[in-house]
Amino acid sequence: MFEKLKELEKRYVELETLLASQEVVSDRNKYQGYAKELSKLSKVVEKYRLFNKKEAERKDLEHILSEKHEESFLALAKSELPELKQDLADLRLELELLLRGDDPDKEQEAVIEIRAGTGGQEASLFAGDLYRMYTKYADKCGFKHDILSSHVSESGGFKEVIFSVSGIGAYKNLKYESGVHRVQRVPVTESSGRIHTSTITVAVLIEPDEVELTINPQELKIDVYRSSGHGGQSVNTTDSAVRITHLTSGLVVTCQDERSQLKNKLKAMKVLRAKLLDKMRQNEIDKVASDRKSQVGTGGRSEKIRTYNFPDRRITDHRIGLTIYKFEDVLEGKIDEFVSALQEQEARERLNT
Repeated sequence: MFEKLKELEKRYVELETLLASQEVVSDRNKYQGYAKELSKLSKVVEKYRLFNKKEAERKDLEHILSEKHEESFLALAKSELPELKQDLADLRLELELLLRGDDPDKEQEAVIEIRAGTGGQEASLFAGDLYRMYTKYADKCGFKHDILSSHVSESGGFKEVIFSVSGIGAYKNLKYESGVHRVQRVPVTESSGRIHTSTITVAVLIEPDEVELTINPQELKIDVYRSSGHGGQSVNTTDSAVRITHLTSGLVVTCQDERSQLKNKLKAMKVLRAKLLDKMRQNEIDKVASDRKSQVGTGGRSEKIRTYNFPDRRITDHRIGLTIYKFEDVLEGKIDEFVSALQEQEARERLNT
């Protein structure tokens, strides 16, 4: 590992020299290429240099402890050694993960689909709660979000809502939300105080760019119609709603949230691209854990990844056995504790493969 790190540091120094040369500065393409390579190497080189600095400090301390000094001075050196060794162990783990390859999900943007599962109106209300939770989290992280498609329920929640979250780290942080979320609470309409259980399915998809996925226009059937609200009444006087059918895969997406037919078409295409890429990945990995069907399942209560228990004010993630009692904070978008724990679990699994 350390031979590889030495080579990367050597290349890093070489790139710094190249970027300072007049020949490269005057060649825009070369400059951008070298700058991008330098940026990719910067994190691992910084960690490697910090490791070397800490390692030198460790050797100095051990050398001091092997010599004759005042008792108080030796005690101080001895007290600092365990923390220094722990820092080195942590840095070594980080370097091992970095050398296994940069996270391919780091810069991906996300398309999130939330659907009410079992539980009727209660499920649709909590689908709205989850949508609010994720958009609050996105705001806190500095991500941008935009509704692509939605079907509002009579109770004011969502039967389905699809939205994009853009920004570096959007998919990487939110991908763990894919699965069935179970909610236990007493509905407003329940006079006896009986706890009602509902489920909501969440699918977090990668938003592909134009280069990554090209769609043949001849494979598309595009229909336009008038937008409708509750009870089917028309909410627009023009044919602005768009339905796109991908003839090859059979996937169908609709969008009627915008008054502009063009905007609805662009949003529908964004959803279609995300679903097509997801379908392609499913076929490639042949039903492994990141397969969307295994993420979402059928929406049944037994296929849950997380439970939100309102009476006890607790939220439990069943994949890692983590229970949090900061109930209101989580629903306000403060899901960082879950995200960090799941990222750590994934890192450990990557090291063991």
